[in-house]
Parts: sequence; structure tokens; C-alpha cells
Amino acid sequence: MCGIAGELRFDGSPASVRATGAMVDAMAPRGPDSVGLFHQGRMSFGHRRLKIIDLSDRAQQPMVDSELGITLVFNGAIYNYPELRRELEGKGYRFFSDGDTEVILKALHAWGPDCVERLSGMFAFAAWERDTGRVTLARDRLGIKPLYYTEPDAHTLRFASSLPALLAAGGVDTAIDPVALNFYMNFHAVVPAPYTILKGVRKLPPATVMTISPDGTRKQRTYWALRYGPEEADAELDEEGWTERVLESLRVAVRRRLLADVPVGVLLSGGVDSSLIVGLIAEAGQTGLNTFSVGFESVGGEKGDEFEYSDIIADHFGTEHHRIRVNSRERMLPSLPGCVAAMAEPMVSHDAIGFYLLSQEVSKHVKVVQSGQGADEVFGGYHWYPPMVDANDAVAEYARVFCDRDHGEYDRAVHPRFRGGDSHCRAFIEERFAAPGATRPIDKALRMDTTVMLVDDPVKRVDNMTMAWGLEARVPFLDHDLIELAARVPPELKIAQGGKHILKEAARRIIPSEVIDRPKGYFPVPALKHIQGDTLDMIRGVLDARVARERELFSREYLDMLLDEPRGHITPLRGSKLWQVALLEMWLQTHEL
Repeated sequence: MCGIAGELRFDGSPASVRATGAMVDAMAPRGPDSVGLFHQGRMSFGHRRLKIIDLSDRAQQPMVDSELGITLVFNGAIYNYPELRRELEGKGYRFFSDGDTEVILKALHAWGPDCVERLSGMFAFAAWERDTGRVTLARDRLGIKPLYYTEPDAHTLRFASSLPALLAAGGVDTAIDPVALNFYMNFHAVVPAPYTILKGVRKLPPATVMTISPDGTRKQRTYWALRYGPEEADAELDEEGWTERVLESLRVAVRRRLLADVPVGVLLSGGVDSSLIVGLIAEAGQTGLNTFSVGFESVGGEKGDEFEYSDIIADHFGTEHHRIRVNSRERMLPSLPGCVAAMAEPMVSHDAIGFYLLSQEVSKHVKVVQSGQGADEVFGGYHWYPPMVDANDAVAEYARVFCDRDHGEYDRAVHPRFRGGDSHCRAFIEERFAAPGATRPIDKALRMDTTVMLVDDPVKRVDNMTMAWGLEARVPFLDHDLIELAARVPPELKIAQGGKHILKEAARRIIPSEVIDRPKGYFPVPALKHIQGDTLDMIRGVLDARVARERELFSREYLDMLLDEPRGHITPLRGSKLWQVALLEMWLQTHEL
């Protein structure tokens, strides 16, 4: 797990080592163990390293193979690298290191950009071929690892693992992208690739390879797509059969993510997902497992922790358990600026601060954790899935239960210069739902959430908040083999009994039932939903700041309405509309935009 950056020039001028160095320096928390730069003519690569696999200096990056003429920077973890290495050795390749980085480098030489289809894991990488001058940028299937890029002028392209890293190099068009703003306000703050909130920054979509020629010409290819519905071989499977398959696939996914040269812990929320991960790790024979839970004080009658359930799992499996309690006045509010600074993009979900503070504590004990993100999207755990089963108008029903505002409220919320355009959010849903590979409305919704919402909300949040403290998070529920299997499971077996039925049935064979049959929980931060007191004062300061008034992003009338009744404007997904607008403005101010 690391941070990567680089600059490419297309006019024959030398790439800027200064710009690459500035980007790398901005990502120091992502890779506190070492730093590297490589410059040759029109290209400059940089890297920050967090040592997880092959702790020796032989695995330093940028990794240069002079014999093959390839230079690589890589962020992520390839879990099947030992098998790929053996296959490449059979082809005659010789290795000078023992990790996964060199396996990608050799695989790229052996199979070209199509090598990504052989990689099992999370990754974003850039590779420069000395003899052709071609550069390959690639991102994993589910977008677990980020990759942003910008074009400061007509002859330059820069890329980095973080949007703020690109800002550090300068030359970015920082105007608000009106399409992205429409997504942010309407689509639960999810801004899908290639957009970001800034006009001058784009992100490579998941499951995408971009090849860049020396003259700047680009080709982009999507190498993986998720298809829903059973295959012929599934016809004889009943619930018991599906349960067995899901459990075995999850066993493999968890076992893959134990591959490391340092200890691996677990972020234990107390829900069925993270609890099942703990149980499967224990089943695999690991002892002395470190588990970590965070809780907040209650606000507005809403409980802020789930320690009673995480304690059950910790006691049952004998883990080394760590409880982190957070007081909003003493710790949460003072930590918010650091949390917002760690966001590569504005992320409105309340639990970002939870992951930020949890990661701070966890990083004192381990460098790698497994986390339960993705189970709700993959196995149908959210409340908006059952209405999609028999929806006559799938787009309208999904928008009703998921979207934060209709277009009319959006026009009232934003400054007049952003009004009157199309509803990009609604058009995006229509386009995605019409794409082949999912026929039933519920499958369309599950696909949308797994390949879009999950990427640019929970997964990005976990990457940003853990990497802020030099902590690597691995997400077994996003194992692409598991996801492909889950897409074939009949949706009725997912949404039954309150959601995630098939996963819960698999879990019954591993973990105590009182954790499975509990009311559905989430990672609660009540102070950012029920806004009052010091939290409200902080938000007023942000929205009343001179820079916010001069920016004129939102209608003042709309802001005053939210401020006058801060607890009265809640989205369909139970988020605060006031926090949503305040967080965007806070992010812009934090990055001095």
C-alpha cells in the first residue's frame, strides 16, 4: 500500500522532478517507510512506500528493470502474486525481489496491458516502457485503489493517488465542475468517474486501462464488467448449495488477504460482516489477532457505539481487542480538520471521522487490517433493495429511495449560476440501468451500488482514512471472484429476512447467532446527524466565512433554512443536508481553494 505520482510531457521537454516531488511529499502519510523518484527525459515517476510485502530495499519503487526496459510505480496488493511469479519463472523470467511489485512489472512485459485480467487484488499502477515511450495506467476492477490525473497544459499529464497531491504540484483548474456538483448534491455525494468536484481533475474509472503514446494520444479500455443472473450450471442449486458456495468463496477471499510479511488485524464494528471476517481468520488458524472498534457518545437519543456486539466476537474468538471511545467535544471536533484534509474528495458520510480516529489508533498496533466494507452492496443489505424487486419504473424507484434531492430542490439549493441544467444524476441512473448485464430492477440497483456507489463512497472513505495514518485496509467482500459469484445468487436469497440473508446463513456456521440476529446497525456518529451545540457553531463558522460567501456555491436562502432548523432536514438515507453542504465548503477551504 503506497502512494504513486508522476508527470509525462508530450512536447519533448523534460518532465518536472519538482512537480513529481511535490506530489510525493503531499502523500507522505500513505507511505511513511520510504520515498523514491525516477526521472528520464519526458517522464518522472515518484513513490511513497508502506512496507507490507517484501520488506527489503529490493522492492523499492519506482522499480526499474533495465533488462526489460520497464519502470513501474504501484499502489495496492496482488494476492495471487506467488502463483503468477511461478508462471512467469516458467517462461524464463528472473526476479531480483520477493514481492508483488516485480510480478506486475514482469507480467506487463509478458502479456502487455492485458496482464490486469490476471491480477487478483487491489491496484493502481503506472508503467513506462523505455523503448516505445508508452505509458500504461491501470486501476483494479472495483476501484479499491484510487488514481487521479490532471492536464495543467496541452503538453503535460500528471497522475497521483490523491487529488490533493495534484494540487500540490500546481497548475490545476480548481473551478467547481457543475456536473460533479449536481452529482454531489443529488447522488448522496457520490461523484462517479471520470468526474471530480474540480474541473481540472479527473479519475481513471475502475476496471480501466489507459495507454498513453509519447505524443499524448490515449486509448482507454474497460477490461471487466459485472453480469447479474444465474448461469446454466447454477440451475440445480438450492439455498443450501448457494450458502456453501458463498461461504467457501469468502473463505478464499479472507485467506488471500492474510498474505503479508507483517501482522494483519481486523476493524471490528460488531456487525455480521466484520464479525464473519474475524471468525474466518480464526478458522484459518491465526492466533493473537488484533481487533479494533470505535464508538461515539450518544446524541439526540441515538446510540453511538456497538461495543456490546464487538465484545461478543472478541470474547468468543479470544482476540486482542481494542475499544476506542470518542468524545465529540474533546476529540471529534478537533480532529475534523485533519479528517477533511485526508479526503481526496469531499465525502459526506458521517463515519469518515470514525474511520479516521479508528485508523489513528490502529496504526499504533498493526500496519494491515481487513475490513467488512462492501457486504451490504454485494449481498443486498440496504433497505432500498426490496422495493426494487417488483418496481415498475426502476429508475424512478431507485431515485426515490437513494437520491438526496430532486432537481427542483437542487435548483433552490445552489447559486443561480449552477441552476437550469440537466439532472445529470437522473440521466446517469437511466444510462446505467439500461446497460446490458442486469435484467431485473433489483439487479440493476445492486450493480449500480457495487460498481459505482461502493467505489466512490465506502471504499474511497476507507482508503483515505486508513492511508492518512499509514495503514493498509483490505476488503475481502470486494474480492472479484466473490462478487461474480454473488451476482449469480438469486436476489430473493439476498434480501430475505431483512437483507443479506444468504450471507447470514453462511455466517451461522462460523459466528455466534446473537451477532447475526441483532437489529441492523451502522457506523454511527450521531453528532454529525443531530447537529447542535459546538458542532453547529463550527458549521456556522464555515458557511459564514468570507471565502464561502465570495464563492457563492449555495443559495444563501437555502443555507439559512438549514441553519435555522439543523436537525429538520434529513436525506432519504438518513444523512444531514446541512452537514452535506458544510462538508463540501469545509473541504474547499481546507485545501485553500
